[in-house]
Amino acid sequence: TMNQSKTISRLWSCLKIYSLGLTLLKLSPACTAKPQAQRRHAAHFTYHPEPAPSQYGPTQKMNLFQSVTSALDNTLAGDPTAVIFGEDVAFGGVFRCTVGLRDKYGKDRVFNTPLCEQGIVGFGIGAAAAGATAIAEIQFADYIYPAFDQIVNEAAKYRYRSGNMFDCGKLTIRSPWGCVGHGSIYHSQCPEAFFTHCPGIKIVVPRGPVQAKGLLLSCIADQNPCIFFEPKILYRAAVEQVPTEAYQIPLSQAEVLQEGSDLTLVAWGTQVHVLREVAAMAQEKLGVSCELIDLQTILPWDTETVCKSVVKTGRLLISHEAPVTGGFAAEISSTVQEECFLNLEAPISRVCGYDTPFPHIFEPFYIPDKWKCFEAVKRMINY
Repeated sequence: TMNQSKTISRLWSCLKIYSLGLTLLKLSPACTAKPQAQRRHAAHFTYHPEPAPSQYGPTQKMNLFQSVTSALDNTLAGDPTAVIFGEDVAFGGVFRCTVGLRDKYGKDRVFNTPLCEQGIVGFGIGAAAAGATAIAEIQFADYIYPAFDQIVNEAAKYRYRSGNMFDCGKLTIRSPWGCVGHGSIYHSQCPEAFFTHCPGIKIVVPRGPVQAKGLLLSCIADQNPCIFFEPKILYRAAVEQVPTEAYQIPLSQAEVLQEGSDLTLVAWGTQVHVLREVAAMAQEKLGVSCELIDLQTILPWDTETVCKSVVKTGRLLISHEAPVTGGFAAEISSTVQEECFLNLEAPISRVCGYDTPFPHIFEPFYIPDKWKCFEAVKRMINY
């Protein structure tokens, strides 16, 4: 029939277009320049090690996962009540963050759990309420959702519900977090904004090995339940001189990494390194002086440091990997608009992930890379 002929013709046209697309893709210099494995694992940022801190004693070269291991080692050595548990942690964990700790401290202090996130956090709440220093690992941040009820309805509210008679403040939940280049929906998400709506917990994301160890030890020592998200793409990419002894970096204090006068850049975790490159590009290509702030603690966040910077620069750009709608950049933007409205010289800009599930092969298009952030800087300066 006529309709069948039209349908076959359209299908044939689609097949020809698809075939042509595959041919062009194979011939594209962008696709032939590097082997597939190299392209897939290419990072969207460059990590620049920071100077070794001198105030905490002798240092040793560590990557980020080794600095986490060092923090856990210090805790187990100094606190006989400390226990570490989660899926595969007895064997070192997926990213090797607990490697060697079971052999050193015994199977009663570093042990595996069933594959049940709600059970992991529930056990941690009970252990912490009984007086133990409980360090739970959720294997990927994407897997934390089954434990959502335990975290927001039990851990976060236990002290409040009991009138301070009981608490689980000695609970720390660690989890690998953030995009990795090819992780897709179950291995690249950034769920921190889901938990920022819940009073009673603290949320922390480090940018490198020195901060990872100091902030993790602060979370473990803090008398409130904490969620510590570790940027998994930095586990091996970030290498610095890290103090071997225990030390703490205060929570809820943002750090100004670079002072500037024209525009404030705010990020946390991996995105700090993206914005560091954006600041250099803005200075070189536009003559724009950017002030770069690492928020470090997402909740409770350091409003004073951010607002003080915006009063000085008059402009604010916030960037994170999570979707833009309902992301924590919206909370920062709202607060700054209320506190610094008369100082703003341009609308606040949010450069974030799209409002879609985290993609697989299209992850390079999804992430807020330096080019997207740089375009936002240009728009703000020309506003």
